[in-house]
Amino acid sequence: MADGTLKVGTITTSSGSGTITLGQSGETITVPSGATTTLTDGISGDLKFNSGFGSVTTAYGVRAWVKFDAIGTLTVNGSGNVSSVTDTSAGTYEVNFTNNMPDTNYAVIGSPPGDLISTGNQKFPIYFSENYATSTFRLSVRQIDNDAPTMSSEDGDPCFAAVLR
Repeated sequence: MADGTLKVGTITTSSGSGTITLGQSGETITVPSGATTTLTDGISGDLKFNSGFGSVTTAYGVRAWVKFDAIGTLTVNGSGNVSSVTDTSAGTYEVNFTNNMPDTNYAVIGSPPGDLISTGNQKFPIYFSENYATSTFRLSVRQIDNDAPTMSSEDGDPCFAAVLR
């Protein structure tokens, strides 16, 4: 074709599945709506999509996540990019990444364990993170007792954390 356009209906590898490489560095590849697509190695730059928000913009993904139980023996129930969680003391956990963060400019979000809520006794959990490093961060759980008033380190189930960058 004179304009350099190749039009095909379907591209199939010899086995019916595999990898098809499209484009070059700096090019934009548009995937039609409704297409089933998996993006893998070799993609650089920002991943952008609309997702119904009215404009195509950069997506900031979850770089790591973990759900664990901390009462008794610490048990990781599920995770992504988390190699381990270490119980360092009551209510304090070191979360270690499988693949390091590029820097320490990430945010940790989570939800304190619901088993520490006791509205009748005016006790409520709080969560905070600290000691950010490229390979790990510390997650701490405390229970606030409004009647005492005190704040104590407490283990709880379940604990959740997600790392955004």
